[in-house]
Amino acid sequence: MKEQIEQILAELSSLKCQTEKEVEEARVHLLGKKGEITKLFEEFRTIPSDMKKEYGQKLNQLKKQASDKIEELKSSVISSGSSASASEDITMPGDPFVLGSRHPVSIAREEIVNIFRKEGYNVAEGPEVEDDYHVFEALNFPPNHPARDMQDTFFVSTGHPNPLLLRTHTSSVQVRTMEKLKPPIRVICPGRVFRNEAISARAHCIFHQVEGLYIDENVTFADLKQAILLFAREMFGPDTQIRMRPSYFPFTEPSAEVDVSCNICHGEGCNICKGTGWLEILGCGMVDPNVLEASGIDSKKYSGFAFGMGIERIAMLKWQVNDLRLYFENDMRFLREFAPCVEV
Repeated sequence: MKEQIEQILAELSSLKCQTEKEVEEARVHLLGKKGEITKLFEEFRTIPSDMKKEYGQKLNQLKKQASDKIEELKSSVISSGSSASASEDITMPGDPFVLGSRHPVSIAREEIVNIFRKEGYNVAEGPEVEDDYHVFEALNFPPNHPARDMQDTFFVSTGHPNPLLLRTHTSSVQVRTMEKLKPPIRVICPGRVFRNEAISARAHCIFHQVEGLYIDENVTFADLKQAILLFAREMFGPDTQIRMRPSYFPFTEPSAEVDVSCNICHGEGCNICKGTGWLEILGCGMVDPNVLEASGIDSKKYSGFAFGMGIERIAMLKWQVNDLRLYFENDMRFLREFAPCVEV
């Protein structure tokens, strides 16, 4: 063993390396799991007890000298720049990488929220897993009422008076807001909703909504129309016109569907608006007094309006997308059309 130690010491004294690869090879040769010094430590077990102290000290010194030599060679190689390949041109620019971008639904959601924030609306949020009371009953959907069939629901639990379900609209957030706050109330409720529908170009089982609620004294239908008109012109352009068609919702009376003038053909008729010159964007109406009373608000003193729109629907109209499924397929070719990725 003494001869082997002297041989390795001689090897260390004459060891030279030109690249980091050669330094690593030397380290593995001497100190690796199967290296020469590692083998000597394994042979140390067979040395007589009276000689262990002497050889143990020599082995430890050898290992320290080898480690110091490897570190010295590594520092020397790095400082001399020998680790870089001769064929490398360090003045060349690096390889570009693509940054991510925001999803078009997120972009549309933020734009809608910012428009209503300028009109004085606050943002309210609520749970996606809701109970039957906040999704239906408090919104004037009595048990077994035919209006419940308007929305196919994903139930999480059944068999008790107030089952849990995945909310079918963000109107449940309006109910929770009315329970917590006193008028005047002016909020918008963006969020994800779920309905048991067949997935197609015009429908999906998961989508996003923004609903609005304004409650105060002497709120009228004219206030509702003005709020919708301001939103439409901010979203689709200053020349946008709206029309309101009578409709039915259990939680508003009177109720209306709102159309905007087609921003593609400007009312002349095209394939996007199916030749009508109008595009449907949302539903709205005056809050039913029963809904106010259910949340503890005096319907004789206060009145209000509510509206709701699908964010995907607004995004489809804004960017002329004809298939709702594209928003959920994560196709980068499609997503880059709305927010092009930046190469840096």
